[in-house]
Amino acid sequence: MKIAPSMLSANFATLADEIKEIEAAGADYLHIDVMDGTFVPNISFGPMVFGALRPMTNLVFDCHLMVQDPERYVEATAQAGADIITVHYEATKHIHRVIQQIKSLGKKAGVVINPGTPVAALDSVLPEVDLVLIMTVNPGFGGQSFIESTLTKIAKLKALREEHQYHYEIEVDGGVNAETGRKCLDAGADVLVAGSYIFNQTDRKAAIDSLRP
Repeated sequence: MKIAPSMLSANFATLADEIKEIEAAGADYLHIDVMDGTFVPNISFGPMVFGALRPMTNLVFDCHLMVQDPERYVEATAQAGADIITVHYEATKHIHRVIQQIKSLGKKAGVVINPGTPVAALDSVLPEVDLVLIMTVNPGFGGQSFIESTLTKIAKLKALREEHQYHYEIEVDGGVNAETGRKCLDAGADVLVAGSYIFNQTDRKAAIDSLRP
């Protein structure tokens, strides 16, 4: 089980210190939400911001592009130090080509689906990806409530992975806390993204530890 604190919930005034603290507290990935104000109704930060953090931490940079036409930003995201680049199925007409683009840059490729998109939409790319991210809230803002019906998608992805011997990790993002995180783990998740649940706590290590089995 891997824990990926979401940078969106960190204190931007002391961002470097925040990242160092969650790394020391046992985080595995740093989940970085890049938002463009078009695909989702919010704007966050781009490669210039997390690129400046790259020399300061050994955490895996798990970059989630919540942007329309993500192929426009893949190269800059890779150059800024991303390890995993994940794009929304709903955001591009050419999902397979974007996955190939990410891999051509030497990065792991992930695909994301929103709560309203079925797992079946990913059938053609599941053999190609390193990670599948299930949104357990509607994307765009932190602090939303977990959508219980998304648990069936996690279970479906686990079953497909076992049936076809695929190699992707299953990641979940949205409304994750100790209770919902346990449900995701039981359904088959490998990576839990948690933002406010971790960064709003004084003891970040205790928050991270509470998400593990």
